[in-house]
Amino acid sequence: MTYSGQVTVGGPADVHELRDLMITKIAVGPMDNNAYLLRCRATDEQLLIDAANDAETLLGTIGADGIATVVTTHQHGDHWQALAQVVAATGARTCAGREDASGIPVPTDTLVDDGDTLRVGRVTLTARHLVGHTPGSIALVYDDPHGHPHVFTGDCLFPGGVGNTRKDPEAFASLIHDVETKIFDALPDETWVYPGHGGDTTLGAERPHLPEWHARGW
Repeated sequence: MTYSGQVTVGGPADVHELRDLMITKIAVGPMDNNAYLLRCRATDEQLLIDAANDAETLLGTIGADGIATVVTTHQHGDHWQALAQVVAATGARTCAGREDASGIPVPTDTLVDDGDTLRVGRVTLTARHLVGHTPGSIALVYDDPHGHPHVFTGDCLFPGGVGNTRKDPEAFASLIHDVETKIFDALPDETWVYPGHGGDTTLGAERPHLPEWHARGW
């Protein structure tokens, strides 16, 4: 089956099979959050991005092998509703951006800064600190040695624009700057984007619209 990235709450997960990594995307909760389960194909170690909601569904997706790590992309409550239950059930270590950790009610084991790396088995993910949607949002970049990069953007980049900055011009200026310099300028058009809600996109599909986003201010 070809991966589409189109998932709905209560529906099946969608699986993106790469040579070294399997990415399982599932939608959970009343705000249609995306959670991503990453599995190293060499070691079977797993990492979860955003234990957003519906712990039962997430734990069912994780399965008997458990997870070593759970990463929370940012402090907003819709992204950590199931975190305590998932950590209690799996013993996973928790990771979050340094500036957002205090807003997450489950203790953060590893505070993540820009450029830090996280591992899932033999696969390396690089964190990019993106300021504006929240002070400590992080995106995770997987630079696939066998293909194009993949980036998990939380609520900082979606099809059609950057994340919500609450009509705050300074917050928007910060977020658009960080997304441009750390994501668009650093990665090619083929880069696959996995956002915190809704469908996926690529940087190539969004890059032509950057001037529009600047002009409208959101």
